[in-house]
Amino acid sequence: MSETPADETTGVETPAAAGSATPLSRGWRRWQLGAGRSLTRRLVLLAAAWIAAALVITGLVLTSQFQESGLRRLGGVLNQTIDTLALRTTAAPTKVVVPQILDERTQQPLSGKYWSVAEPDGNGGFRVLARSLSIWDSDIPAPSNLVERLNAGFGQTLTYNDVGPIGEPLRVAATMKILPGRQTPIIFLAAIDRSEIDADTRDFATLTWISLALLGLGLMAAVFIQVRIGLNPLYDLRVEIANVRHGKAARIERSYPIEIAPLAEQVNRLLDHNQEVVERQRTHVGNLAHALKTPLSVMLAEADGRDEPLANLVRRQTEVMKGQVDHHLRRARAAARAAHGLGERTPVPEVLDEMAVMLERVFQSKDVEIDWRAPDELAFLGERQDLQEILGNLIENACKWSKRRVRISAGASGLGQMIVVVEDDGPGLPEDQREGALKRGQRMDEEAPGSGLGLSIVDDLTRAYGGRLTLAASDIGGLKVILELPAADG
Repeated sequence: MSETPADETTGVETPAAAGSATPLSRGWRRWQLGAGRSLTRRLVLLAAAWIAAALVITGLVLTSQFQESGLRRLGGVLNQTIDTLALRTTAAPTKVVVPQILDERTQQPLSGKYWSVAEPDGNGGFRVLARSLSIWDSDIPAPSNLVERLNAGFGQTLTYNDVGPIGEPLRVAATMKILPGRQTPIIFLAAIDRSEIDADTRDFATLTWISLALLGLGLMAAVFIQVRIGLNPLYDLRVEIANVRHGKAARIERSYPIEIAPLAEQVNRLLDHNQEVVERQRTHVGNLAHALKTPLSVMLAEADGRDEPLANLVRRQTEVMKGQVDHHLRRARAAARAAHGLGERTPVPEVLDEMAVMLERVFQSKDVEIDWRAPDELAFLGERQDLQEILGNLIENACKWSKRRVRISAGASGLGQMIVVVEDDGPGLPEDQREGALKRGQRMDEEAPGSGLGLSIVDDLTRAYGGRLTLAASDIGGLKVILELPAADG
C-alpha cells in the first residue's frame, strides 16, 4: 500500500504524512496554519515570545544574583566568626578550651546568631564541646552526613541552609581543622538568621518582575507600532487592490518600497494582460458574429423569396439558428466583460432613468407608467452595456405583460451585493411555470411576439457576474423579478 503525501493545495496533512512528521514539526505546522496566517500577528507573537523569554531569564538571573550576593555577605560574617573561634580556641589531647567571643548577638539568647565547637564521635556524628550563649540549650542543626562531607573536603568551609531553634531560617557554615596540641580534628560551626536576606530577595524579586513586566509591555507596544508602521505599505496595497476590484480605480498608482514594488508591478501587468485577453475575446466574438450572421442572412433572403415547403423550413430553422447565435454570442461577450469587471463602475439610477424614459415611449400606446426608485450612490460592479441589457430585458418584459403599471426598486443588500426588484400589474406567472420561463427559447404565450430569449439572456448575464435571478408573485398583481448583482462601493 502506498502512502499518501500531504495535500499541498489545502495544507492538510494526510495520515501518512502526519505519522512521519515529528511532534515539533507538526506543532510548527499547526502554528503556521493557525496563528501565523496574519503577518502582523505572526511577527508580534514571535517578538512577544523572544521578549518574554529574555525578560524571564533576566528576572531569574537578577533575582538569583541578588540572593547569592546576600548569602555571600552572610558567608563572610560566618567565616569571620569561625576564624575568631579557631584563633581563640586552645586544645590539648584531652581538653579543648573555647572562650566566649566578644559578640553581643552570640551572648544574647536566641538572637539569631550562633556558634558551636564539636569533635567527631567516631560513629559518623559529632559531640558538641562548647556553644554560644545565644543558642541556649539547643544545637546548631546539621545534616546527618556532616562529618563525612567535612572529611571529604578537609579544611574547606561547607555552607547550607537550615531552620533555627525558634523556626527562623538559618545560613550555616561548618569547617574542620586540626589545632596545635591535638590530633583529633575540631569542627567549628557558625549560623546566622537569613530572614532579612530572604525578605530583601522577595522585595527585589517583586520590584524586578514588576519592572520587567512594564518593560515587556512597553517593548510589545513598540514592536506592534513598528510592525504596524512597517507593514503599512502592504495595507495600502491591499486597499488599492480592493479599489481596483470594486471599480474605484483601474490600476495601482502609488509608489511602494523596493520590497513590495515588484508585487504592485506584477499586479498591474496582470491587469494589463487581462485587458488584452478580454479585447482579443471581444474581437474574436465580433468576427464570429459577422462570419455566422452573413451566411444566415443570405439564406433568409433566399428563402423569403419563395413560398415552398423547403423554403419555409429553411426560413424557420435559419431564424432559430440566428436566435441561438445571438444568444451564445451575447453570453460569450457577457462572460468576457464579467471577467474584465475590475475597475468598471456603472451608476444604477442613470441606467434606470434611461430605460424608463425609453420604454415609456415604446409602450406609449398602453400608457404604461414606470415608477422607479434607487439611491443616488448605488452602482453596479460591471459594464454599463451589460446592466442596460439586463434591466432593459426585465423592464421591457414587465411593460409587455403589464396592464398599465411597472414598479422598480433598487438598493444595496450588504456584502458587496445590490438587489433590483421589477414588478408589474399584469396576469403574473403560475409558480409551476416560473422555472421554465428562465430556459432558453421558452415562451409562456406563443401568440405574444418575441423569441423567448429575454429572461434566459438576463439569467445568463446575471450568472456571468456571479448574481442570481428569482421569480415570485408581486403584491400589485403580476410577476416580481428579483435580481441580485455585485455592487460597487460608494
